[in-house]
Amino acid sequence: MIYHIPSIYTPVRSVLAIWHQLTKAEIPELAKCSVLMRERSRVEETIYAMQRAGAGSLQVISDFDMTLTRFAHNGKRVPTTHNILDNQLLIDEDCTKKMKELLNTYYPIEIDASRTAEEKLPLMVEWWTKVHELLIQQRIRKDMLAQAVRESSAMLREGYKVFFDRLTEQQVPLLIFSAGVGDVLEEVIRQNHVFLPNVHIISNYMDFDQTGVLRAFKGQLIHTFNKREGALSHAAGLRALQGRPNVLLLGDSLGDLTMADGVSEHQNLLTIGFLNDQVDERKESYINSFDIVLVKDETMDVPNAILRYITSSRYRK
Repeated sequence: MIYHIPSIYTPVRSVLAIWHQLTKAEIPELAKCSVLMRERSRVEETIYAMQRAGAGSLQVISDFDMTLTRFAHNGKRVPTTHNILDNQLLIDEDCTKKMKELLNTYYPIEIDASRTAEEKLPLMVEWWTKVHELLIQQRIRKDMLAQAVRESSAMLREGYKVFFDRLTEQQVPLLIFSAGVGDVLEEVIRQNHVFLPNVHIISNYMDFDQTGVLRAFKGQLIHTFNKREGALSHAAGLRALQGRPNVLLLGDSLGDLTMADGVSEHQNLLTIGFLNDQVDERKESYINSFDIVLVKDETMDVPNAILRYITSSRYRK
């Protein structure tokens, strides 16, 4: 059963009574029409347990493109970190044309609800590899990236500053796990003044030569459907994440659900999925996979409300 409006049930009556008050008074955003949940009782109990443990036990793991950034604004798609590179300062018209052809070929495959992740995986490797090869051929200059970001229509979701500031104030680490371009990602959050000390990034980073010209991409390729391998190989080395068994995970793809696989012995995991596109085709799979699904919601209202409650000491005993 899918709940649009708060409908409470739980085997523990005391928790039921507390949550019934908190849903109305503390997290009314969960009653938004864009919010879908398959197991509301599990969501309630997880949030309650995370609040009891406090900010010191919490870490946030988030995708970037179309999760922390908007999917669309005023009817137009907002560019991803790869799309931001589609600028005449960086690439020529032929490269732009080829990248668009690749997007039109592979993006429908990425979001095709009828295909399994195993079927999509080699095709995603193919897509990312071809795009990166095209970019390398363009000999992109590092010193032009900041201007390309400034000239783009990149936008973080409404409420992003509250999100980043809250995590910083509460000393909660934020791991941004992106299949995009790390150098561009960093520039986007830097220009929005939220590249803060608690922010850690795992992404595809460019490798520039001594003259500042792109010559390759560093390390293992990260794409939408291999984030589990990236999580296992990178996250364990981030000391800021250790000893924080409660995880709030944000993503816009089913592949993002594996981003927390590098967290050893997590106690509570709450997943929020942004369903941005092809809602009817993908709604069922998202509801069956994420704890909370946000349908065409371009804001951070729900994550911010949950964070506000989890990190609040008002009801902690």
